[in-house]
Amino acid sequence: MKFAGQIVWITGASSGIGEASAFAFAREGARLVLSSRRPDELERVRRACARPDDHIVLPLDLAQPGTFPAAVADALLRCGRIDVLVNNGGVSQRSLAMDATEAAERALMEVDYFGPVALTKAVLPAMRARRAGHIVVVSSVMGYLGTPGRSTYAAAKHALHGYFDSLRAEHWREGIRVTLVCPGYVRTAISANALGPRGESHGPTVATPARGIPAEKCAAALVRGVARGREEIFIGGREVAGIYLKRLAPWLLSRIVRRMKFSISAK
Repeated sequence: MKFAGQIVWITGASSGIGEASAFAFAREGARLVLSSRRPDELERVRRACARPDDHIVLPLDLAQPGTFPAAVADALLRCGRIDVLVNNGGVSQRSLAMDATEAAERALMEVDYFGPVALTKAVLPAMRARRAGHIVVVSSVMGYLGTPGRSTYAAAKHALHGYFDSLRAEHWREGIRVTLVCPGYVRTAISANALGPRGESHGPTVATPARGIPAEKCAAALVRGVARGREEIFIGGREVAGIYLKRLAPWLLSRIVRRMKFSISAK
């Protein structure tokens, strides 16, 4: 098993990619720390994992960084160490840039950028002391490009890439590895939980999730890439080609993106 005996902390573990990743890491022998804002759902996930008694639930709100030092201390007390931190928790966006309020944009950045950064900084001293650790950041194809209706979400993901690329360069000599995971469309509830122009929940959509890959397939690729020590992992269908177009033919990608249709309607 690839992660036998390792302690893996996963945020956003109560649904979607986080839930599927919990199952995948547990199958590979990991002991899990499961975090999100929903303790009841975390308990459901824990019980459904292989060897449920090996795992713990640690509720956490990524918008409340003041609680992170105590959470890290709790995790270290109960588990002894953190081998892998999977920064997966986050929210998406469904709003035209001109319509999004400053409050909604700041709320998204708190969860999608400042939250993962603050939690990583809280965990990092213990990893540095052991001279071993792996930071995994679930970004998105949006970490490389922007599309209509996702301006702040794309900005947050771009920011994660800049920050964690720098962190990798700063701490690799101390045995700290960093992996950026960039999924495309995945069948999760991310659209239903996305923030609208005023920070309201957007509600479910049909089109995008329907053409996405299953969360289980995304999680399998994530775990496989982390085990191999990959610095970046691209996961998805044809939309992943946008990353390569951005590098090789940005003018062509721009033309494609301009033709994309967007509506904030939940239907």
